[in-house]
Amino acid sequence: MSQTSDTPELHIVGGGMAGSEAAWQAAQMGVPVVIHEMRPKVETFAHKTGDLAEMVCSNSFRSDDDEQNAVGLLHWEMRQAGGLIMEMADTHSLPAGGALAVDRDAFSAGVTERLRAHPLVRVVDDEVTALPDDGHWIFATGPLTSAGLGQAIAEETGKDALAFFDAIAPIVYADSLDMDVIWAQSRYDKGETEEEQKAYLNCPMTKQQYEDFIDALLAAEKTEFHEGETAGYFDGCLPIEVMAERGRETLRFGPMKPIGLTNAHKPDDKPYAVIQLRRDNALGTLYNIVGFQTKMKYGAQTEVFKRIPGMENARFARLGGIHRNTFLNSPTLLDNQMRLRSRPHIRFAGQITGVEGYVESSAMGLLAGRMAANQILGRDLPPPPPETAMGALIHHITGGADAKTFQPMNVNFGLFPPLDGVRGGRKGRKERYKGYTDRAKELWVDWLAGASATPETV
Repeated sequence: MSQTSDTPELHIVGGGMAGSEAAWQAAQMGVPVVIHEMRPKVETFAHKTGDLAEMVCSNSFRSDDDEQNAVGLLHWEMRQAGGLIMEMADTHSLPAGGALAVDRDAFSAGVTERLRAHPLVRVVDDEVTALPDDGHWIFATGPLTSAGLGQAIAEETGKDALAFFDAIAPIVYADSLDMDVIWAQSRYDKGETEEEQKAYLNCPMTKQQYEDFIDALLAAEKTEFHEGETAGYFDGCLPIEVMAERGRETLRFGPMKPIGLTNAHKPDDKPYAVIQLRRDNALGTLYNIVGFQTKMKYGAQTEVFKRIPGMENARFARLGGIHRNTFLNSPTLLDNQMRLRSRPHIRFAGQITGVEGYVESSAMGLLAGRMAANQILGRDLPPPPPETAMGALIHHITGGADAKTFQPMNVNFGLFPPLDGVRGGRKGRKERYKGYTDRAKELWVDWLAGASATPETV
């Protein structure tokens, strides 16, 4: 570890998963770090302690399979990069089958101890409520960004670029859909090109299928709002259950309206209702169910949505939900160095960038910390290849996703560029996933080796 007395400080706002990892990576490179954490002086309804990297929703890092699972691959990449979050997760792991679960309190205490003991890390208990005009900054304040800071970010980026209440529709893998039932068509064949005219996938329903679907929807178990959240909805993102409660035909005149569509498989059969899916990424590997934001519990969602014709075998990259959240429309606001385009001395990391999950947040902190440290040290660090798990995530949030429909996302193989000569389909999925991970590991090792600065062991 080398550092001179005149090396500028890196300020990190937020001591959660992303902020802690960013601080560790930068400090390991010899850059002095100041972590600004408002807790315990300013409390949130979710956090219980003043420790860094406190886990508030779960103690699981999900699957640790680095050959068949995208999040397991992300674990592997973070370990290879000397990540503090993964080191502490491994140290304080609990038996959980093929998943990685941790002792929550011990994990957070371990991260806090390591960072507070680091000679280049200083933790300040204060609340940052404004965007600074100069210096080197990373904002990693997560989904519970304070009201004051949220207002400052909204004023800088525009109120439409920052969401405080998040309506999420489910996302399915394209290769799990039955295209013998589903057809591609935009309503009224709108669009100047054939691609635009076939921008949507359509799932037809008969009257009986629609009635059964409404019955299942109304009977499904719903998630209640947590303390500190509001149950008010925006008119443009009503949960489908709320619409169905207003009348059995409401959905058929809303997101399930059949007008302007002709079933390519059965042109003479007019559907009673149609569910549309819209491409969710540039690769065309993921599709979201249009207008299907929901507060059904996850198990209920899977059961209800698999009633949709053509989706009987659907695999979900993300299930739907409605909850309080704060995230940037990153594809329009951040460059590929995770810098705010309007203020390039400020980077964002973690859930506020539009990733979901502890591991994904930590990974974005790892990249932001390395990128910021390299810039401070006068070096260039390109983003990792999009074929890697971290590269796929940063590519998605900084340009790969559709800015108009951008919503937070977990890492999944649908974000990865397809393997050469390999197409989807349920057959051969195991080999395909192994191909993704083998390719990613080779490229990740090369990227780490070629990076102009890598963390040293303290």
